[in-house]
Amino acid sequence: MDLAPLAVMIVDDEAPARDRLRDLLGDIASEQPTQVVGMASNGVEALRQLEDVKVDVLLVDIRMPAMDGIEFAQHASRLTFPPKIIFITAFDEYAVQAFELAALDYLLKPVRAERLANALQKVRKSSNSTRDVIDTIAAPRRHLTCSERGKIHLIPIGEVLYLKAELKYVTARTLNREYLLEESLVQLEGEFPDRFVRIHRNCLVAREAVIGFERSVGEDGGEGYWSVRLNNVPELLPISRRQWANVRAVLGD
Repeated sequence: MDLAPLAVMIVDDEAPARDRLRDLLGDIASEQPTQVVGMASNGVEALRQLEDVKVDVLLVDIRMPAMDGIEFAQHASRLTFPPKIIFITAFDEYAVQAFELAALDYLLKPVRAERLANALQKVRKSSNSTRDVIDTIAAPRRHLTCSERGKIHLIPIGEVLYLKAELKYVTARTLNREYLLEESLVQLEGEFPDRFVRIHRNCLVAREAVIGFERSVGEDGGEGYWSVRLNNVPELLPISRRQWANVRAVLGD
């Protein structure tokens, strides 16, 4: 039975490497039919292309500028219909072991046609969720992603002042605006422990953004509470009694 072509995107910062992979896909087309629907030089460019095209499998280099393959895979795994991921790497066998759990397969450069065909066959047979696999990666991202009306916004993690859980979303506040993230506050806290500190069950603040604390009077003259003031943020963010001791220990009096 004829196989349906797989929609493939090639992501590599070196043009000759992208061209070689495209040519290899052509060489094995009778065995593993594919259609190259996109080529990108880094993860940021690839995410932009994924806004407009459906991709079955990503062939992704690991070392790239702007956004490397690992972080790109983390973002791609959070798409509504995440593609399967095959890493392309120049690392030797020992170094590659660190990435085995992060993708369906990996190929060592220079890529051989037979090995590429086998990897694509794995894609066709696999029922594993890319989302579940990539979530095993421990390295924190340099960006968060927000999808708005079909467009993917990249939010540099260094620009996020606070993260607040509201209903099923998390609001990420930067100096310029707010973004809605479809991620959990617990997961974000675990991924960025050195960047954010929890001040309330529904709020994490960027440590570097804190400029002081203020004591507020409770409603109807009741017991007061502490709030944190962030640089360039007009509103005060309340600190829960449970978190106050830890916040004071981490951020200072």
